[in-house]
Amino acid sequence: MSDLETTSHKRESVKTKQEHHKVLSKILFNIHCLVVGLVMLFIGFAVGKFSKPPDQFQHQKHYKPQNSKYSGKWSKKFLFLGIFLGLLVAMWIFVSMNADITERRKDTLVNMCDERARMLQDQFNVSMNHVHALAILVLTFHHGKQHSVIDQKIFAEYTARTAFERPLMSGVAYALRVLHTERGRFKQQHAWKIKKMETEFQSLVKDDYNSEKLDPSPVQDEYAPVIFSQETVSHIVSIDMMSGKEGHENILRAWATGKGILTSPCNILKSNHLGVVLTFAVYNTNLPLNATPKERIETTVGYLGASFDVPSLVEKLLQQFASKQTIMMYGPDTAASGEMHISYIDFVDPTRKHEMHCRFKHKPPLPWSAITMSVGVAVIVLLVGHIFHAALNHIGEVEDDYCQMRELKVQAESADVAKSQFLATVSHEIRTPMNGVLGMLQILMDTDLDATQQDFAMTAQSSGKALIALINEVLDQAKIESGRLELEAVPFDLRDVLDNVLSLFSDKSQAKGIEMAVYVSEQVPGILIGDPGRFRQIITKLVGNSVKANCSSNFLIIQAIFSTSFPAILPVQEVGHIFVSVDLVEEVESEKDVLCETLSGFKVADKQKVWENFTMFKSSTEGNDAINLMVTVEDTGVGIPQDAQNRIFTPFMQADSSTSRTYGGTGIGLSISKCLVDLMGGEIGFVSKPGTGSTFSFTAVLKEGCRNSGDTKRHHSDPALSDFQGMRVLVADGRCIRDRIIKYHLRRLGIHVDVASNQDSALGAVLDVCNTRQNGAAMPLGSLPNMFLVATSQSPTEVHELKSAGYVDSILKLLHPGIVAACLWKALGMEHKRQQFKGKSMPLQSLLSGKNILVVDDNAINCKVAAAVLEKYGATVTSADSGKEAIKMLQPPHNFDACFMDVQMPEMDGSGDSSLELYGNVVHWHIPILAITADVIQATHEECL
Repeated sequence: MSDLETTSHKRESVKTKQEHHKVLSKILFNIHCLVVGLVMLFIGFAVGKFSKPPDQFQHQKHYKPQNSKYSGKWSKKFLFLGIFLGLLVAMWIFVSMNADITERRKDTLVNMCDERARMLQDQFNVSMNHVHALAILVLTFHHGKQHSVIDQKIFAEYTARTAFERPLMSGVAYALRVLHTERGRFKQQHAWKIKKMETEFQSLVKDDYNSEKLDPSPVQDEYAPVIFSQETVSHIVSIDMMSGKEGHENILRAWATGKGILTSPCNILKSNHLGVVLTFAVYNTNLPLNATPKERIETTVGYLGASFDVPSLVEKLLQQFASKQTIMMYGPDTAASGEMHISYIDFVDPTRKHEMHCRFKHKPPLPWSAITMSVGVAVIVLLVGHIFHAALNHIGEVEDDYCQMRELKVQAESADVAKSQFLATVSHEIRTPMNGVLGMLQILMDTDLDATQQDFAMTAQSSGKALIALINEVLDQAKIESGRLELEAVPFDLRDVLDNVLSLFSDKSQAKGIEMAVYVSEQVPGILIGDPGRFRQIITKLVGNSVKANCSSNFLIIQAIFSTSFPAILPVQEVGHIFVSVDLVEEVESEKDVLCETLSGFKVADKQKVWENFTMFKSSTEGNDAINLMVTVEDTGVGIPQDAQNRIFTPFMQADSSTSRTYGGTGIGLSISKCLVDLMGGEIGFVSKPGTGSTFSFTAVLKEGCRNSGDTKRHHSDPALSDFQGMRVLVADGRCIRDRIIKYHLRRLGIHVDVASNQDSALGAVLDVCNTRQNGAAMPLGSLPNMFLVATSQSPTEVHELKSAGYVDSILKLLHPGIVAACLWKALGMEHKRQQFKGKSMPLQSLLSGKNILVVDDNAINCKVAAAVLEKYGATVTSADSGKEAIKMLQPPHNFDACFMDVQMPEMDGSGDSSLELYGNVVHWHIPILAITADVIQATHEECL
């Protein structure tokens, strides 16, 4: 049995794997169907979304809302079609999977039933082999001996011990063939009579069945009384098997076929169970396969019988397959409901057809996998459909918003153009009279005026310049908002720009007693490429704010400069300051942790807190040819309130409401400065402490220019300044920062500078110079170097006292190469050099002398101002008030060397095209024309070019 079970398990394992492969293939197929459904849904969405009318593709620039609605309508139709197809796919998946589950259930029932039938067939064959062996045993030891060695006890014991070899049989017995003539001798031999199988009043299936109460077998030709039986069927001993209908027929059929014969299902003796009986004839000799029934009858000596209890048989089979008790097996007479399968069994008996009916014990469960898969697909389809539907709605809303935005964009662009035209017009209209005012004021100031009149004229001119500056700031802000602000890229001298800017505030700083200084690192190139005007604008705004915010002071700062020709030392007093420094970012980064004293000794806001937020310090700039500048403007003013610091770069916002009343301004200068710094590729920030001061820092990315550029010339490049080459100066001051600043300005003149850190070292240096031997003789002690005093401000009394103390001259801050050079020229008796230096401020007198210039402007005042300015530099000026008149005056031949023409004039202005026919094709009569305009719009500048 173990071999049979192993073979069965192997078969079932192979079938299970095959079923798993089929299920996996089915699942993959369903997934493929799901993907196809989703693709169809997406295709429906895409086709609907992008199916636009032909004219829409031809008129993309003129997008119309009705096209969007048309597309959205078809998109939703295709979307609903895709959802419907997806739901059909879900239903098809359910039907397909359910059919597959039913088919697999049928296959399972068939396989299990057939397998059980084969097992039963195999076990029956094994049992038949043991019946054959038992027949040989009986024939040998009962009939083959003169005296039988087998009795009931031996037979019962033997069959009991060998019952495991006949698992399907409930019991076996041996019936002897007895002829009627031998009945008496048989009765004497066995001491009991041959009994009939049942009586009239006793049923075979009664539980109280008693073989002793049976009647004797009726007279017949022969009998088949049971002489040996298995203990389980011992109640049939002495019973004539020929007296029963089934037994008699079985014996006859056994003779006819020569094989074991089974009865039809019938009730087993002394049992309520349904069963069958096997009858096998025992012959006293070996018969051939083609023996006749007569030969079989003549050689028959007895009959082996075996009973099969059907319920017990099925129960035993199911116990052998405990893991597969999902089916029921029954005979053809048992009523059953549900799905059924019939397997056929060959029990050797050729006259009977044996069937085994199988069905599942339980009703088939719901096809949860099919339900889950189909519902999941339907949910996914509906969810994706909902997402696409929401996307279509959102796209429709976005398209509507896009249409509105396009309309608003057109309106905004029109408004921007109108604003630009308005600003240009307003700028022109305001600048035109303001230029006349400022020009006439300048002409007035060049006349002989007394002190009061001169002061009034200067005040009016400064007010006009302030108004022009205000207009410039407003226009710059408008350019920033429209994104039209652009920077130049021209070579310029950064040091000259800083000198000029700080010179503008020199008088104010001296009036307040504020020390102002500038320092540029030696590592900063002499010529840079960038926008000098915008760089000047940023520095001007930051320094101007510092000058406004600094409190007044009347303290005196005294410094001493010693040269080999001339010194003495006076104590130094401290005061507030404004300090502008320019370094390379790489230089600052390496020294930002080094603490140094301040210019005036007062505390200042820590500029390193600003640098910590700059990304330029965090990113590597190695291998880059750009010049990364760090500009710092430090002051000791009132500072910025804490609650106002977060809006300091907001346009038209100031620190508090009193700022504009106290200092003036619009509050957009810092906003413009921040934008300019951004355009320069840098960053700007500040740190401020109320009552201590503010420190603004910004970075800028520029490029190094050529040093011999003709557009930029340094002060010390002048031949008059070359006289200071090789001169040696000793600088003595109590602060290293001041030493560095003075050294910076002197070295710009080519002077070699020594620095004394304190008074003792300064005196020692002076005495060493005085005691220097020349040709073996000491210099006289009276030959002392000349001394210069560097101070913030001085009164006439203080000047007299200083000269009495031995100082040659004093230099007022702000230090400037020209101022230092003038003082040195005076001390060295080189006044002619100074006059030459001053004379260089009027270079146009000789340039315009004898030149005829035509000025064309419809505004008489501006025309008068332009003529006065040009005549001031020696030009002969002719005026015209319209373009047509200018064209007539420029008809060749003419004697004009240049023409200044207003861009905007009535009838004909300077922006129109002129035909060469007007000049008679005489090209050499063409003269340079310079455009005059009050506009600051870049487009106007480009149009003029």
